[in-house]
Amino acid sequence: MIKPDAQFEKITDIKIEFLKEHKIKGIILDLDNTLIDLDGNFLEGIIDWIKKIKKSNIKLCIATNSISKEKISKLSKKLDVPYVYKSFKPSKKGIKQAIKILHINNSNIAEVGDQLFTDVWVSNRMNLFSILTKPIAKDRFKIDKLKRKIEQWYLSRQ
Repeated sequence: MIKPDAQFEKITDIKIEFLKEHKIKGIILDLDNTLIDLDGNFLEGIIDWIKKIKKSNIKLCIATNSISKEKISKLSKKLDVPYVYKSFKPSKKGIKQAIKILHINNSNIAEVGDQLFTDVWVSNRMNLFSILTKPIAKDRFKIDKLKRKIEQWYLSRQ
């Protein structure tokens, strides 16, 4: 089933207490439209949110479908968070790599992303705690807009 375990407006709305309550010790983070907008700008407050998460001893790893190693490497260094690029979600490949980096049992890992049929679907298949956020920016392409409408229709039927 493709249904998120939790939904938030944006990633910075996820509180440490919520993560602790769900026994989350590691988080796999989507990049595009979750941490950064479509122009590569960080979501407001994300750097402080990541610092708070790290101070709580919750490990982080970025798993992105982006194929630009230069882009992800630069952003990863700024956030001081390891990454996996070319994840090819909903394939399990990149998520398995991120789990190895975190070195935490799947049942104690959450994945946060903005797409139902990539992020949530692979999370559920990997037995991770799936968290769906709304996209930071509006999609630019018709195919992406259509995909979002299908996601909303699907969620409304759950």
